[in-house]
Amino acid sequence: MPHKECGDGEVALSAGSNGLTIIKRKKVIADAGHHGGAWKVAYADFVTAMMAFFLLMWLLNATTEKQRKGIADYFSPTIPISKVSSGGNGAFSGSDVFAEDTETQNGTGGTRERPSQEDQARGITGAEVIDNPELNLEMPAEFSAIESVLSGNSGESNVENDLLQHVRTRVTDEGLIIEVFELPGSPLFIDNSAEPTERMKALLRMMAGLMAGVTNDVALAGHASAVPVVFRDNANWDVSAERAQKARLILLENGIDEMRFKRVAGKADRAPSVSDDPMSVRNRRVEITLLRQGRLPD
Repeated sequence: MPHKECGDGEVALSAGSNGLTIIKRKKVIADAGHHGGAWKVAYADFVTAMMAFFLLMWLLNATTEKQRKGIADYFSPTIPISKVSSGGNGAFSGSDVFAEDTETQNGTGGTRERPSQEDQARGITGAEVIDNPELNLEMPAEFSAIESVLSGNSGESNVENDLLQHVRTRVTDEGLIIEVFELPGSPLFIDNSAEPTERMKALLRMMAGLMAGVTNDVALAGHASAVPVVFRDNANWDVSAERAQKARLILLENGIDEMRFKRVAGKADRAPSVSDDPMSVRNRRVEITLLRQGRLPD
């Protein structure tokens, strides 16, 4: 049977001019050679890690405790060193001349409510006590006595426990805020109006007795719970303002000097005490603020 060699290892066979041609392909397997250099990359990573480890061991042995603390502080941005925070203690505290524009700043800082006149003042960390009465939130002695009575810790026999469940206090930079609020099944306003119930009047008489022992100025704010959006007329602004006015009149009747009142406001439902439930009865309240001495009301 005649045949002929073809390229690439192929053999062609033919049985005649009209016969069937069979082509046999020979598979050529090249040498496998080497398996690449992936192991070199892994080995290089291992050597680099070992070098970093021994460098760290040397660094721990060659530095002082103070230097190690500086290095640790550099990698802990939550620990302020200066308002432009870094870990060094040299001429620039480990920073360069552009650090004030690029580094995270810690310290007193300006806020929307209280902008600071300082611009990245070094040495103020924010963890220090600032000698500024407006920024000092420590409770004055006159506030401590009132809060002790309202929290039931004073042993005063003329303060009823069932009334105290309507009262919460908190200290802010403005002063001592006393919240007098409704509870489910124990309303302070008749039919969710501005007219106080006898319980509310008793609470305000108690507040007047406590406030008589201090000379701080007073600010009042009335609040209301939200109403369903289907109500076309929302009277919350009028109701909250009238609640604050009613509270002022009752305090006046019980001995609080008219000149001590510096602000009486109605805030409707815009500052709920229970933010996740604006229609909660807990949001129906009056806030009495004993202002810090020398503090001007907002």
